[in-house]
Amino acid sequence: MIRHIEFARLHNFRDVGGYAVEGGREVRWQRLYRSDSLHWLADDDLARFHALGIRTVIDLRHPEEIERRGRAPQGPAYHNLSVEHRRWNVQDDFHPEVGVARFFADRYHEVAQDGVAELRSALEVIAAEENAPVVIHCAAGKDRTGVLTALVLRLLGVTEKDVIVDYALTGLATPRLIAYWEEEHPGEPLPWPGLGQAPADAMRLFLAELGPVRDYCVKVLGVNEKLISDLQDHLLKNSDI
Repeated sequence: MIRHIEFARLHNFRDVGGYAVEGGREVRWQRLYRSDSLHWLADDDLARFHALGIRTVIDLRHPEEIERRGRAPQGPAYHNLSVEHRRWNVQDDFHPEVGVARFFADRYHEVAQDGVAELRSALEVIAAEENAPVVIHCAAGKDRTGVLTALVLRLLGVTEKDVIVDYALTGLATPRLIAYWEEEHPGEPLPWPGLGQAPADAMRLFLAELGPVRDYCVKVLGVNEKLISDLQDHLLKNSDI
């Protein structure tokens, strides 16, 4: 199966299927996707997107981002669940001596603390089989999308190692994400070293400090065991091996 799905105008669209789970099962392909902003879809890209048969879009961006940039195409059910309540300020909050990974991990903890209602709603949407295939997206498809995807994969039983690998795959899209920023800001230097980056240590730090994801989802998000069971029932299959 194909993990990275090529689009002319999207930089970071991929399937999160195929990861192994203890007990000989694996995450089903073509059920859950992650992406950068779908407002770019047009022409051949739009036809390719519709051919995936996606039923549901979860847009994790701020409403102001949607108003300014646009949203996913009409057709699939659409949920705007803005999980990030504190806006980033790299000029004030990023300290080079601390590093990019630490900066990202701290921002992901803010999402986990502030976006409780939205993360719970997103998990409820993903857990309902009738909503699949689902695509999760934000702007670059790595930070807000990375947090939610990590929660889903860990609830499914995917190892932390593979969750970190999945997160870091955004690194393959980094040159395109930077090129897009440079197109919008001709002649300007990059605003900070972390632009478009997805260092594995950022997700490693976040998961280690969050603690067991299942406990976080149950105790903090208020997710019940039925939701977790529903999520596993339709997103996992027996391995062919």
